[in-house]
Amino acid sequence: MRLRLLADPDFLPALDKRYALQRPKNDLGSGPQYPPRILLLYGSLRERSYSRFVVEEAARLLRFFGAEPRIFDPSDLPLPDQVRADNHPAVHELRELAMWSEGQIWCSPERHGQITGVMKAQIDHLPLNIGGMRPTQGRTLAVMQVCGGSQSFNAVNTLRLLGRWMRMFTIPNQSSVAKAFQEFDEAGRMRSSGYYERIVDVVEELFRFTILLRPHVAILSDRYSERKEAGGPAKDVGTDLSAIATAHQR
Repeated sequence: MRLRLLADPDFLPALDKRYALQRPKNDLGSGPQYPPRILLLYGSLRERSYSRFVVEEAARLLRFFGAEPRIFDPSDLPLPDQVRADNHPAVHELRELAMWSEGQIWCSPERHGQITGVMKAQIDHLPLNIGGMRPTQGRTLAVMQVCGGSQSFNAVNTLRLLGRWMRMFTIPNQSSVAKAFQEFDEAGRMRSSGYYERIVDVVEELFRFTILLRPHVAILSDRYSERKEAGGPAKDVGTDLSAIATAHQR
């Protein structure tokens, strides 16, 4: 499995639990009660990867809020079109995780004013349509970045554009961590700071949007152009397999 194991998954030393809502979904009404399924992608293969550290902190927070996070490890992912017909176990696993997910978090370092090739390769391996199933359409998305110097928003702006292109519901909030090398201790844990608090805000907002949209994904992502392109009799969005894939990928 290309999933990173989360060290100390329930240890949140920078979180002030006096102000944290451990189960934000409790005040959002009825709906499916299983934990929201969130896929997290990061954009650096360095041993001390700050984008991975951010994703790991986000995963711990998701657990605290009551979600089920999974972090994809892209260390052996080939480049797009490198393997004939994308027939590579890492590609298959990434796509399966995307289908499993109801929401996603993308975090990339900013390199040369843009996202990294590692980050883009993961997104490029997720087609809009796989045999009538759509691995990104209708999912919620939160975007984050880490910076080596002063705060910038080039990477999150690009991730936001890509999320829209992939037909995802990208939440309004986002995170950009400046001088990321100063924000983590030797163990890779994020220090208490305004940057950490912003990540808490983003994760909490993603959790809530995922819960709120969950019962309505099928109708919100149903498209006239796709129904027409498919031809034949009109589809019922309540029974169309591609429209309700998210609700049944458990």
